[in-house]
Amino acid sequence: MKLTTMTQVTIDGVMQGNGGASEEDRRNGFDRGGWALGKGDDETKAYINQTYRRADAFLFGRRTYELFAGSWGSLTVQDVPGWEPVMRALNTRPKYVASTTLADPAWPGTEVLPDDLATAVADLKAKPGGELQVHGSGTLVESRVDGNGVTIQVFRPAGRPQYPTP
Repeated sequence: MKLTTMTQVTIDGVMQGNGGASEEDRRNGFDRGGWALGKGDDETKAYINQTYRRADAFLFGRRTYELFAGSWGSLTVQDVPGWEPVMRALNTRPKYVASTTLADPAWPGTEVLPDDLATAVADLKAKPGGELQVHGSGTLVESRVDGNGVTIQVFRPAGRPQYPTP
């Protein structure tokens, strides 16, 4: 599978809960949960739905997993008009969680990865299939914020890019 990250982040570096509840993610004094909900147009919704349709599996950090499981894991298609592809993907495809504290995930189809995360992710990437998607999970790869609020993200490629023959 191809590891793909999909991150919704504000221009000032906020990568926190963007769902419907302002109380869903209050870390670091953030009080604007739901910051992206309803801001996109039909083209944005179509793009996000198509992105989730491509997923063969999902990789989450524990905090993002718990936010997604607490919302998407309890919904039905009637609850999310227009977002059915997202709901179906999240509730029918495998979910892998990088966590040292989550022992017994309640969301069906979830597996907690072993402590050797690099090997576990490499094993997932070696499986056949399309995309292993990471949504949110800003600390799943190396990430830091300096004293001025500049975010530094570290992504490590697994090798040279492969390009199609023209």
